[in-house]
Amino acid sequence: MAKDKYPTTAAIRYLKQHNVHYAPQLYTYEDKGGTRVSSQQLGVDEFKVIKTLVMEDERKQPLIILMHGNRAVSTKELARTLEVKQIAPCTPQVASKHSGYQVGGTSPFGTRKSMPIYVEQSILELNIIYINGGKRGFLVALSPQVLIDTLSATPVNVAINK
Repeated sequence: MAKDKYPTTAAIRYLKQHNVHYAPQLYTYEDKGGTRVSSQQLGVDEFKVIKTLVMEDERKQPLIILMHGNRAVSTKELARTLEVKQIAPCTPQVASKHSGYQVGGTSPFGTRKSMPIYVEQSILELNIIYINGGKRGFLVALSPQVLIDTLSATPVNVAINK
C-alpha cells in the first residue's frame, strides 16, 4: 500500500496502534450520497457498509451507534435498551465536536472524545464490513470482531428498515 495514496487519519493511526488488519477503500464522495453511493462505487452490498452515527441522550451525553448502511436506528428502541428517556441524532456540528470528524467521514476509531459504542448485533455476524476510515470517500474493510476487540462495542438490536 503506497503511503501517500491513502489518508493517514486518527482512525488509521488507531487501527495501526491496535495492530488491526484492514484494507483501505477509496471512493468518490458525494454529498448526501451516504452508504448507497459508497456501496455502489465499491461494488459491495450496502448491508456490509456500516455507518457511524453520533447521537445523544436527554442529558446531552454522546454515544456512537454502528448500523448497516441500508437500515435505520430505532431511537425509541435504543433509548429503551439503554434505559434513558430519549436518544436523538446530534447536529452535524455537535457530532463533529464529539468525534473530531467531519460528518460523512465519521469513524468510530480514534474519536476525539471517548464515547460508549453500540453495534447492531447482526453486523457482528458478517465476515467483513466496510466502515469509515476517518475521511469522506475513505472506508476500511475489516473484520467486525475488531469492533468488540478494540472498541468494546456493545451489541444491540435496534435496526429498522429505512
